[in-house]
Amino acid sequence: MPQRQETHLTKPQATKPVCNRIGIVFDFDGTLAPDTFDELVKTLGLNVDEFRQQQYEPLKDAGWDHVAARFYCLIQASKQYPEIEHKITKDYLIQFGQQLQPFDSVTEMFDRLHQHVQDLNPQIELEFYIITGGFGEVVRHTCIAPYFTQIWGCEFHYSQTGEIEFLKRSISHTEKTRYLMQIASGQNQVDGNGRSFAYRDVSEDQLHIPLSQIIYIGDGASDIPCFSVLNDKGGITIGVYKEAQTWDQQIQVSESQRVTNLAEADYREDSELMRLLTLAVESLCKQITLRQLSVGE
Repeated sequence: MPQRQETHLTKPQATKPVCNRIGIVFDFDGTLAPDTFDELVKTLGLNVDEFRQQQYEPLKDAGWDHVAARFYCLIQASKQYPEIEHKITKDYLIQFGQQLQPFDSVTEMFDRLHQHVQDLNPQIELEFYIITGGFGEVVRHTCIAPYFTQIWGCEFHYSQTGEIEFLKRSISHTEKTRYLMQIASGQNQVDGNGRSFAYRDVSEDQLHIPLSQIIYIGDGASDIPCFSVLNDKGGITIGVYKEAQTWDQQIQVSESQRVTNLAEADYREDSELMRLLTLAVESLCKQITLRQLSVGE
């Protein structure tokens, strides 16, 4: 009679590495606060609708990039408009940012989400980021700036007197995805020599935050490339709108660009958007906790 062989069972390794980190990435204008271009034009004593129609729209019609057109209009206004009340300087942008108020209850949102993560799994870190095609100088001086691990926005070059002179860094629609990759890689700076971070060439255990553990919130066409990338990689995308505007009237998207959820930009504790954010964070926390269990953490 043949002898029975012993079977040694070994604990299987986790199918995926564990990253105890979640990233929430926000657009800024129209997502966390009013449109800073319009608000800045108002502070200059100019009529926003007239300024857009007479200065901005002709440039767009002539084939200018959306971001470049907005910034060029402001540079020309600062240099040439005799009727404006202030030159646009670095100090002026800083003061503008300090006075700019985000939407109601945005400030309280960060602590609420941090606390929710702590209640679910204290080993998980929650990080917030901003990627905006608006003014980086302004956003970095708002009251909510300290809540963010990193803020990326367009940047002016200033003259010796501090006045805006030309656009130094532009973040277009597709450029936003480049900064998503920075978040994933954990890099603080974009490599200036032309090399870019290739997400598919890096193993998941080397990532700062996998794209599948990133939540992106945005309000418009500039966010569509990020929606598409995260949809492809298993992240969570949330579209927001303000007041009576409807998403379908403003934005035409393909199947790959659709958002996971859509809600009004209302950050009060009992709002639909806060329920969506809370559920999104909870879903990722549970996925991470499941992976932790699989490796005995």
